[in-house]
Formats: sequence, structure tokens, C-alpha cells
Amino acid sequence: MRSVTYSMSVSLDGYIVGPDGGFDWTAPDEEVFRFWIDEIREVGVHLLGRRLYETMLYWETADQDPSLDDAQLEWTALWKPLPKVVFSTTLSTVQGKARLASGGLAEEIERLRAEPGEGDIAIGGATLAAEAAALGLIDEYRAMVYPVLVGGGIPFFPQRERRVDLELVETRTFNAKVVYLRHRVTR
Repeated sequence: MRSVTYSMSVSLDGYIVGPDGGFDWTAPDEEVFRFWIDEIREVGVHLLGRRLYETMLYWETADQDPSLDDAQLEWTALWKPLPKVVFSTTLSTVQGKARLASGGLAEEIERLRAEPGEGDIAIGGATLAAEAAALGLIDEYRAMVYPVLVGGGIPFFPQRERRVDLELVETRTFNAKVVYLRHRVTR
């Protein structure tokens, strides 16, 4: 069965964006960007909330930008054809290989797990991930922890009174002092 993974950059105090909505502190250096490229290769479909979908829209046409370096072009070549499912109550259309979710999150994940296909089911966006976590649908949490305290904003982990036991699967420290933590949900 395909794993559901939640992978985002996060501040040391646990936020994916700061109180002002900014996330400029997550700009990856070359080593971290290479890691994200390798990780997206393992994804078969990406589930996104509206805000993350709109942020990632840049990559749908980025290959037309002559200033992109080879790594950015490689990311674009992987991202554009990747099937995406967007969860939104305000959008009526989406672009590229994206489609609007036709059902609830649990229904979509159940259907995607039942379909033949390779790669993980990735979830992006804290609000969508919080819903998946509350439903017990996330198999792995992957946090790219940046050495910054932003003091508030949107938390990586949902603030729910629910215990979830995790098993550490992988760690990695990058030159930029960024630490990758990968945990599997213990079932």
C-alpha cells in the first residue's frame, strides 16, 4: 500500500510560515535543494491545500525562465508532470497536471491507495496535513528543520490533544545547519 507522507520545511519552534506569512528563511541552498529533488522522485501524487498550490504554481511555467539553473530546471521537469490533487473550497479551476479534489480527504486517499501506481502520496500544507493527521492517515512525518525561531505563524504539527507514537527512520544534517528528520507513525 502507498504511504502517505507529510513533508515540509519548519522553523525550530515548529512553524512552516512565520506570523507575517513569510517563509523566506526556508530558501534552500544547493545541497538542500538537491535533497528535495531526490525526494520528489519518490512521490506518485501530491495532495495540496490551496495556499501551497498557489505558491507552487510558479513551477508550472518556471522552465520558461532563462535564469533558472540546472537544478531548478530538473525540479521543474519532475514537478510539472507530477499528478496533483488540490483541496479548495474557493478555487473553481486549477492548472497543469492538477485536479480539484472531488471528495473528502479520506475518500481521496483511500481511492489513491487502491489505484495501481508507484510512489508515495505526499501531502503539502499544514491545514490539509492537520486534517489527515486527525483522521490517522499520515504514515510518515518529514521535517526539514531550519535554525530559526519565527515566534508564531502556521504550525507544522496540528495542535490537537492526540498522542501519536513515532519511530525515527532517518536523520541528516546539511551544510547550512538544516536538519532533516523522518519519522514513521507506529501502528
